[in-house]
Amino acid sequence: MADGYRIIGAEMSPYSVKVRSYFRYKAIPHHWVLRNAASQAEFEKHAKMPIIPLLVTPEGAGIQDSTPIIDRIEKLHPDPSIHPDDAVVSFISALTEEFGDEWGNKWMFHYRWARDVDQISSAGRIARMRGPDAGDDQHAVFTEKVRARMVDRVWFVGSNADNAPRIEAGFLEMLALLDTHLSSRPYLFGGRPAFGDFGLWAQIYEMWTDPTAGALIGGGAPHVLDWVHRMLWPRAEGAFETWAALEPTMMPILTEQVGRLFVPWTAANEKAIADGPEEFSVTLGNHVWTQKPQKYHARSLGMLRAKYAAVPDKSALDPVLEAAGCLAGLRG
Repeated sequence: MADGYRIIGAEMSPYSVKVRSYFRYKAIPHHWVLRNAASQAEFEKHAKMPIIPLLVTPEGAGIQDSTPIIDRIEKLHPDPSIHPDDAVVSFISALTEEFGDEWGNKWMFHYRWARDVDQISSAGRIARMRGPDAGDDQHAVFTEKVRARMVDRVWFVGSNADNAPRIEAGFLEMLALLDTHLSSRPYLFGGRPAFGDFGLWAQIYEMWTDPTAGALIGGGAPHVLDWVHRMLWPRAEGAFETWAALEPTMMPILTEQVGRLFVPWTAANEKAIADGPEEFSVTLGNHVWTQKPQKYHARSLGMLRAKYAAVPDKSALDPVLEAAGCLAGLRG
C-alpha cells in the first residue's frame, strides 16, 4: 500500500467520482479500483459498511463516506486548498457540498430510474460493470434484475407520483440558475474548485451520463456542460472570488434551491427521525412534499451544523444565511 491510496468505487456512483475528482485536483497519487475488481477480502477488511467509495490509505486504514474522506485528506494535503479564505464563501461552499450530496442526489436518482430509456441504460451499465464477461442472455437477465431492484428503491430519495413533477421542475430551475452562474467563471466560487464544486458536480455528472438528464444538460446548459467536463480533471485557473462578486448569481441558487427546498426538507427529515413516523410531509415552496425519512441524512446535517458552529465570526455570514432562508435550519 506504500505506493498511494486506493479509491474503491464505481463510475456510476456520484460519491465515488466525487472523491476521484478531488484526488485528481490535489494530484495525490492514487489507484482507481472498480468495486467489482477489488477482492471481497480487501473490501471486508477495510469497510465498516457495504457502501462505496472506500478509501484505503497507504498505511492500510479504511475510510468511507465521501465528505469525511475529503475532510480527512484535506487536513493532510491542504494545498491547494478547497476552502476559500473568505468565511462567508467558505461556509456557502460547505453548504453547497451538503446540498449536492443530499438534495442533488434526489434529481440524479429520480431521473436515472423514472423512465424506461434511463432504466434500461443504467441497469445495463451496472450489469455490465458487475459481470463484464457475461454472455448476451445472462447480461439481459441480470439487467432486468438490476432494473427491478433499483426502480423499487426510488422511494428512498422521495421520488413518487406526487413528488416527481417537483423534482423535475426543481432541477430545471436549478439548471438555468447554475448555467447563468457559471457563464462568467470556471468553477462555482471562482477560478478554482471548492468543496461545493465536488459535491454538486458529482450528482450532475452522473445525470449527464444518463439519456434524459444528459440531453437536458447537453442541450440547454452549455456552461454547466463545460463545468461537467472541467471537473473531471479540475485545476486551479485563478483565485476564489469574494462574496460580493459571487452574490448576484449565487444568491438566487441559495434562496430558491437551498433555502426554499433543501433546508426545510432536512429540518423536517430530522424531526421525523426523532419522532419516528414511517413518513413525513413538509411544505416546500407552494407544494407539499411527502416521503419516508432518510436516516443517514440526520448525521450529515449534524456535521454541517458543526461546521457552521466552528465559524468564529458569523457577523457577515448570518445575514446572508438569513436572507437565503437557511439560518434557522442551520442553528437547529
